[in-house]
Amino acid sequence: MRSYTINYKRIEDGWWLATVEGVRGCLTQGRTLNQTRERIREALSLFVEDADTAQLIDNIQLSAKAQRALNQFETARKRANEEAAKLQNSAAKAASFLIENMHMSMRDAGELLGLSHQRVHQILQGLNRD
Repeated sequence: MRSYTINYKRIEDGWWLATVEGVRGCLTQGRTLNQTRERIREALSLFVEDADTAQLIDNIQLSAKAQRALNQFETARKRANEEAAKLQNSAAKAASFLIENMHMSMRDAGELLGLSHQRVHQILQGLNRD
């Protein structure tokens, strides 16, 4: 399967401009990235036969300021996901202890943990799968 790198750039009127590297004259624009992705494949089909099956590789060009904002967001998301995993693990250990060692019901364990009894059950099922 052939692949093509698509360069996307935001233009002054708020639209996205897409060009295909190595395919001279193949370009299109759209109001959204998704719309532009659909249109660039259509445009590419006018230049090459394998456009429908080709892998399109996005190269979205942003200003340095926009790229920094996205990088900061990705860093924050990664940290949040790591903390969420720690929280999940802690909840599982606490629920397991309360139910197995303290012989509490899932409802009581849930109440103490600030979770529903259904969520406690899901957490414990996750522990049993690991």
